[in-house]
Amino acid sequence: MLRVLGSHKRFCDGLTRRDLLQIGALGPLGLSLGGYAQAREMAQAVRPAAAGFGRAKRCILLYLWGSPSQHDTWDPKPDAPPEVRGELASIPTRLPGVRVGESFPQTARLLDRITVVRSLTHPYPIHGTAYATTSIPTTNLTLENDPKDRRQWPFIGSVVDYLGERAGSSAAVPRNVLLPFPFGSQRGPARSGPFGGFLGPTYDPVPTNFTAKGTREVPRNAGHGVADRMIADPYVGIRPSDRFELGAMPDELTVDRLDGRASLLAQLDGQRRRAASLADGGAFDRHRALALSVLTSGRLRDAIDVQREPASLRERYGMTLFGQSCLAARRILEAGGTFATVCWDEYGLVNTGWDTHVYHHPRMKDELGPGLDRAITSLLLDLDARGMLADTAVLAFSEHGRAPQVQNVPGGGRDHWSRAYSAVFAGGGFAEGRVVGRTDKLGGDVAETPVSPKDVLATLYHLLGIDSETMLTDRQGRPVPPAGEGRVRAELVA
Repeated sequence: MLRVLGSHKRFCDGLTRRDLLQIGALGPLGLSLGGYAQAREMAQAVRPAAAGFGRAKRCILLYLWGSPSQHDTWDPKPDAPPEVRGELASIPTRLPGVRVGESFPQTARLLDRITVVRSLTHPYPIHGTAYATTSIPTTNLTLENDPKDRRQWPFIGSVVDYLGERAGSSAAVPRNVLLPFPFGSQRGPARSGPFGGFLGPTYDPVPTNFTAKGTREVPRNAGHGVADRMIADPYVGIRPSDRFELGAMPDELTVDRLDGRASLLAQLDGQRRRAASLADGGAFDRHRALALSVLTSGRLRDAIDVQREPASLRERYGMTLFGQSCLAARRILEAGGTFATVCWDEYGLVNTGWDTHVYHHPRMKDELGPGLDRAITSLLLDLDARGMLADTAVLAFSEHGRAPQVQNVPGGGRDHWSRAYSAVFAGGGFAEGRVVGRTDKLGGDVAETPVSPKDVLATLYHLLGIDSETMLTDRQGRPVPPAGEGRVRAELVA
């Protein structure tokens, strides 16, 4: 049995906390109590309650691949020189003395419901999605470009999925879903990040697909002297009729044929129930069971059908791929999901997404800023209106920030920068109306309260009710905490 490392404190019945956490172990990996809810309650009962523990029942992660500039989003420097300040202005917010980039007027009016962290920092100015979203202690380009590297740690959503399954909790829809398409699939070479890591590929997020082209062609440039290409980018705009899909069907088995053959559907539904039963008994491969369940169950398919929502609500989110993905994520959680990730990913060419080495200012002003502003505020208000925000954690972050110095390239450009960057947090036990940390006058270095991305993960695990003494087992058989070296940051918690 895996021993869970932790405090030796004894309680009145003579048991240690470690002994309590070992009761009813569920196998060689993961949570050490018979039920996930029971684990939360017992962890709270046997120690001084840490603020916010278990407040979040679910999570939406908004991952902005490529990395927003802190200067043009959550940490503007209006008094800095023009070559640092850039072309975009800043605006006041609901919080006295706090300003944000001019592209975020709706967020500015809602900032009293949000915590802004301005002092994220780490030493790796590369596109380190694995470093940002898993607890892997270090990274490099080799690791970040190889999701199958055996040193990879599991994505946070994969850990949540794994622990939920091991604790025996039921899932009406997959616990760990990725929108709008498999990570990195629209630009070429594989990248690390939202995958099962040492938990194995069966704990990769379940991805949706989105194959429609964007409604506008926009210039994209990979930098390094490459000529512009025109890309029909759906993150800029999509049609109301464009749909999310579930997996790739074989060419000979179209959705129309499935829907038109009731007998086949009945047989598939029977197979799905049988798969679920066998998977519970450990006699059926989890991956096959999950794939069959996803393809034949209507719950997830209905959840990603955003066309069921009123047109007015869809417009508020924005008729863009990111906006509609945020709406679909809310629907997935409402249908019973636990962890939904919406990735603003590269599309059609490298150095797209939020990777603004060129055309930084026009893209921030016309695409990136307004698209994020509209989507995140609509998501928070929608969750609140449905009574879900208090127990749904919402995070918007990335792998690093961007350099203070604006480069002299078409449209301006900012290069990679990990010494100081920003992120926003709301709902699910996160604090409201708080600004954590401070950078220097150029926004290039942390001047106060440095926060590691590992601390963000540790704090999110804490809010999701995953105790810091829970242990996983890596490929070498070593017990490791899900958050690695991260620690819960009280500054982020209500």
